[in-house]
Amino acid sequence: MSIKEVVIDTNFFMVPFQFNVDIITELEKVLPSYKLTTPSFVINELKGLKRNNKGKIRLNANLALKLANSSKVEIKDISLLENETVDDALLRVSEVLATNDIELKKRAKAKGITIVYLRQKNYITVDGKI
Repeated sequence: MSIKEVVIDTNFFMVPFQFNVDIITELEKVLPSYKLTTPSFVINELKGLKRNNKGKIRLNANLALKLANSSKVEIKDISLLENETVDDALLRVSEVLATNDIELKKRAKAKGITIVYLRQKNYITVDGKI
């Protein structure tokens, strides 16, 4: 049996610094048998946020990169296809997606992808089958 994976998107890596929630610990609690992963294109997006912003966004992107590069998260070498957006690629590679992006959540749900997100700014919840 293959290990199930939770794919973490850019916006979810920023959650700990916006709402002071330890997403890694919370994900491990809610989905103990899942491996936490993120595609390399998400890392690139975080690097872009760090490079192109100032102040809090830059700081949060830097902290998010540290989190993404921790031993708890596997970075998968996945590239964007030609003309593909990060959101489209996330929908392509995810069975379980950790995001707080409202539009992405709607699109994922429509595709039958299980969504993991922060609810009421303090706990992680799962929408869909696991």
